Amino acid sequence: MSKKILMAHGAGGKLSAELLHEIILPAFDNEILQELHDGAKIGKLAMTTDSYVVRPIFFRGGDIGKLSICGTVNDLAVTGAVPKYISAGVILEEGFDFDDLKKIVGSMASAAHEAGVKIVTGDTKVVGRGQADGIFINTAGIGELIDGVDISAKKICAGMKILVSGTIGDHATAILAGRHGLELPENIKSDCAPLNKMIYEMLAAEPKIAMLRDATRGGIAAVLNEIAQAANVGILLDEEKIPVREEVSGVCDILGFDVLELANEGKIIAIVPAESAEKILSIMRKNIYGKDAAEIGEVVKNSAGKVGLKTSLGSVRIVDMPAGELVPRIC
Repeated sequence: MSKKILMAHGAGGKLSAELLHEIILPAFDNEILQELHDGAKIGKLAMTTDSYVVRPIFFRGGDIGKLSICGTVNDLAVTGAVPKYISAGVILEEGFDFDDLKKIVGSMASAAHEAGVKIVTGDTKVVGRGQADGIFINTAGIGELIDGVDISAKKICAGMKILVSGTIGDHATAILAGRHGLELPENIKSDCAPLNKMIYEMLAAEPKIAMLRDATRGGIAAVLNEIAQAANVGILLDEEKIPVREEVSGVCDILGFDVLELANEGKIIAIVPAESAEKILSIMRKNIYGKDAAEIGEVVKNSAGKVGLKTSLGSVRIVDMPAGELVPRIC
């Protein structure tokens, strides 16, 4: 591992994993942290925290404020909890525009209202010009775990189906467009959204869902590699079943990106019993944020710890953990 922190250490790929396993976990190791989920389960509660440093702070489909609330809500929901309360810490750069701050705070309030959570405490700090890129937001969230639900990699076994709640790569593509002045169709915007109500409906119908993950930094490639390694199983995806907008595929082709590695802010991965897959898909598709949900693969006995992709040509390629910084400052 590099002796200096690189931007790629925060990208959710191989260097992020090295940072976590070589420095963070040895210092803080405990049985709760070892679960390495999007949130921690503590008794009957779940807790999560995250920091948001996206650039640009306003983008098609949302802004840093909406992102901070939705991200926190979703991280709690995928642990099997009902999100309840959020704290918000805001770091402002001297000279930041009051009107922009009002818009961001308004977005936070709207997202919290939609998700049914309360922002109950927080903090504000101001730093000098050039020290915060305008605004950074840190959040923490608390939720109540749903009785009878146990989201854990230990529950995953061969034969289970892998579902995704909709088209992938939309958020990263919207950020790229805003950052570089790319002209894209109006339907290409960030998928940033609170998914807790859809997830609750899924878990109410099938408490035996084994795993839920919020596919943010590193995209579904990073999330599925983490799951495969934690559960010591193989995962095989079907390229033709993965929902991707044509315009997003076009951007990937032009810029040389792998859509599986692009960040999402309103999509979840679910690993479910095979016999429940169609029922859960039906529930997801009835929700506005899951209308494009699809079954994209399955858990397999061989190739433990690895993720494979059956391509449209019939071959199988390895989907590795993202190696570097695909798109910086994405969330």
